Amino acid sequence: MAIGVGYDVLHGDLDEHRGPLPLKSISVTLSICEFVAGVSATLNYENEEKVPLEAFFVFPMDEDSAVYSFEAMVDGKKIMAELQDKMKAHTNYENAISQGQQAFLLEEDKCSRDVFCCNVGNLRPGSKAALTLKYVQELPLEADGALRYVLPAILNPRYQLSGWPEDSCLKMKTPVVPLEDLPYTLSMVATISSQYGIQRIQCNCPLSPIEYLGDDKTSAQISLADGHKFDRDVELLIYYNEVHTPSVAVEMGKSTTDADCLMGEPSAMVSFYPDIPEAQPPITCGEFVFLMDRSGSMQGPMSKQDKSQLRIEAAKETLILLLKSLPVGCYFNVYGFGSCYEPFFHRSVKYTQRTMDEALRRVKLMRADLGGTEILTPLRNIYSGPSIPGHPLQLFVFTDGEVTDTFSVIKEVQINSLRHRCFSFGIGEGASTSLIKGIARVSGGMSEFITGKERMQSKALRALKRSLQPVVEDVSLSWDLPSGLSAKMLSPEQTVIFRGQRLIVYAQLTGTMPPAEATGEVCLKYSLQGKSFENKVTFSLQPKFDANLTIHRLAAKSFLQTKDMGFRETPAKDKKDVLKVSIDCGVISSHTAFIAVNKDLNEPVQGPLVRRDVPRPILLSATAVMSRYRGGAPAKASSSYRPPAPRLIRNTYYPSVPYQQNTYDPHKSTISKELYSLGEHLSRDFFSPIFVCHTCRTRQTPSFWFFGDNHLVQLISLQKADGSWDLNEGLAMVLGVSLEEIRTALPIKNADSSGWATVLAVLWLHANGKDMKCEWELLERKAVSWIHMHAGSVMRVLMKAAINFLKSSEDPAIFAL
Repeated sequence: MAIGVGYDVLHGDLDEHRGPLPLKSISVTLSICEFVAGVSATLNYENEEKVPLEAFFVFPMDEDSAVYSFEAMVDGKKIMAELQDKMKAHTNYENAISQGQQAFLLEEDKCSRDVFCCNVGNLRPGSKAALTLKYVQELPLEADGALRYVLPAILNPRYQLSGWPEDSCLKMKTPVVPLEDLPYTLSMVATISSQYGIQRIQCNCPLSPIEYLGDDKTSAQISLADGHKFDRDVELLIYYNEVHTPSVAVEMGKSTTDADCLMGEPSAMVSFYPDIPEAQPPITCGEFVFLMDRSGSMQGPMSKQDKSQLRIEAAKETLILLLKSLPVGCYFNVYGFGSCYEPFFHRSVKYTQRTMDEALRRVKLMRADLGGTEILTPLRNIYSGPSIPGHPLQLFVFTDGEVTDTFSVIKEVQINSLRHRCFSFGIGEGASTSLIKGIARVSGGMSEFITGKERMQSKALRALKRSLQPVVEDVSLSWDLPSGLSAKMLSPEQTVIFRGQRLIVYAQLTGTMPPAEATGEVCLKYSLQGKSFENKVTFSLQPKFDANLTIHRLAAKSFLQTKDMGFRETPAKDKKDVLKVSIDCGVISSHTAFIAVNKDLNEPVQGPLVRRDVPRPILLSATAVMSRYRGGAPAKASSSYRPPAPRLIRNTYYPSVPYQQNTYDPHKSTISKELYSLGEHLSRDFFSPIFVCHTCRTRQTPSFWFFGDNHLVQLISLQKADGSWDLNEGLAMVLGVSLEEIRTALPIKNADSSGWATVLAVLWLHANGKDMKCEWELLERKAVSWIHMHAGSVMRVLMKAAINFLKSSEDPAIFAL
């Protein structure tokens, strides 16, 4: 569940007097078993005023959450909610309020699956109400083997499009207060269990000491330390001793349901970890389009921690790494978007030294200066372009996810899903899980979230590496079950599997269940580069009882995510199925809502309802920073296109770059004094020096830039599109030696200096950038391939000389293909 930083708004007659906040505390009980989380969250209200209140609490929720229960405890009386058609639930709620009855409503926002609203109606003076909602959720598997659970605490203001529905709870405006003045508290207790044993648990927030419940460490309990400030999502990383074991869990159905109800029959949850080999060589073709958020909020830090990198600066570094890692011969383009959008090129261009240099030149000028977050228009522009034969489209979307038209964006991506894959990245706290996960899911891509100290660069490069792997084809799932028993798939057909990915599917077992000792088998088959592979799992057919029907709820959620495209976007032919599955399984959707009415009051609540605007905490937002910088509000949404054009923009966030001298080539040229004035426009971290060659008297802009003290990024910025490095002053600066010393150490006279420079650069990467290998691995492989192709005959001599020159202990095997 989510917990606030949401909005808590009181609805009714606006009173100038501000009374005590009715929401007093939020308590969360979390139970994680293997890779499934069960959550019970309680909102505790108390009306300390002398008038009845109606409260609205708007909060974030992970879009994978299957919310299946809502109940109210009012003055000791328990009231269970019923899941109804949303319009019917709203009518019943309004009728109850108008008649003086207490009523409670829980619904998913109409515009986004990861925002919920909870209404407390007719809370009498002196009354206490505890509202509890329950949900289950699959936990995603991280690259390092951790299972990730996030309790959302941040609900960023969403960028409002003109003409967007007024009935969205995202339209609510509330005052803000400093974090220390927030009047409600959060507590969380978590129990974690795994049959394979718990290795360790990490959290981005202070915890009580971990208490292991047994010597075998198969169960543990933790709790959130007091005083959570609502300045970040609560994130747990759970490491088991084993996470890659395939499994099948069979759950007993609910016998009291109708014959055609999903809940009536046993359901199976199948987990596979396909051992897909790494293909060699990787794909060298494709159209790679990078869609980068340049809205004002990208000027904020990656996290609230000290010295955290700004989002836009991390985005620049990420784009440099991506551009340097692209394969020769592919096509590419970069779009910046906000209220308008800016493509680097009118259409995707072939990846050459010239086009890469132009793209890098434009990257250094990028700023978070394009207003709000309007992603739909640039997406349509990308999809409107013609396909490039033999180069399938791979789209990479980077955004902090602060948009309101989530379902419209997902629908647009889904319409074009047959011609591309989308890899999406949520940047910073509060990124929309509905948007980020939704566009990746409907296009067969993958989603990532970057929070805290995590690096955007490493996650982006891991996604690029996946996109360069050959496609796994002919994916199928087959069942071997006893006679009279069959499996009906509830999950959508799986068409894409990535190396290192966990695959979860759901099925309903129909027919006659065999004796307890009977077993079944499920087989996953697929092919890669003409070779066939299969993974089999044998499992017990004896269904387990679970009072919460966890697997059934998750299966229903999987179905709803496929069919439910939002309150306004869901096709009419799918809406009927969505309503049936949602109501039959008790799992909320965009078309349903939980409604509870206390009809047992001795007398109706008397008096007009009073509105109270309950504040949310101040988070120093980049939007506010950029608004102050521009001297006004963020730019309004538009569908305008801003054509590519070089710009110099004065940077008020960094000091001017002082005049400095530097040598560039054998002509002993010095850096131009024009830099002194240019420094007034460009930041210290992103300024490209201009050199004047004293021999030919021409101005030259070398391919390297200054990136503060980040030598790794400096070296990478020097690499050419074909993977090689030139022998120049920029390389010497990174290596910490003079250009003359490098030339003197060249072991073969008249040899190609680029081969020598490239060997030195690769060796430096391994010696000085081991911790960042995942970020430069692709561009390093490109460099090694270039060495074999252009310096193969003298490679061993160059390697030996380079190791001696740099006094390196690296194994020469790093240069093997």
